[in-house]
Amino acid sequence: MSLATARNIAIVLVIAALVVVLPGGGTGANVALQAASLVFLAALGWFASIQYRQHRTDLYSLGDRRRAVLYVAVGVAAVVLTGTSKMWHTGAGSVAWLVLLGAAVYAVVAVVLAARKY
Repeated sequence: MSLATARNIAIVLVIAALVVVLPGGGTGANVALQAASLVFLAALGWFASIQYRQHRTDLYSLGDRRRAVLYVAVGVAAVVLTGTSKMWHTGAGSVAWLVLLGAAVYAVVAVVLAARKY
C-alpha cells in the first residue's frame, strides 16, 4: 500500500470518527450529503439544457405528436424514479413502477426508432 493510499484511508477514518463522536455530526453529514445531491442535480440540469440546445432542430423535426410522447415519457420516468422508494413498499406499487417505467422506456425507444426510419 502506498503512502498516498494510507493517507487517504486515514483521512476518511478521521472524518468518520468526527461524525460519530461530535454532537450533531450526523446532521452535518446529512447537510453535506444533501448539498452534494443538489450539486449533482444541478449538473444534470445543466447537461440536459446543453443537450436540448444542441439537438433542438432534431426535436422540432419529430413533429408535435412524437415530441409530446417523448416529453411525457421522460416526465413519467422522472416521476417514477423519484418515487421508487415509496412505490416498492407495496406489491401493487412495485407492479405499477415496472409498468410505468417500461412504458416510458418503450415510448422513448419507439420515438427514436421512428425518427431514425426517415
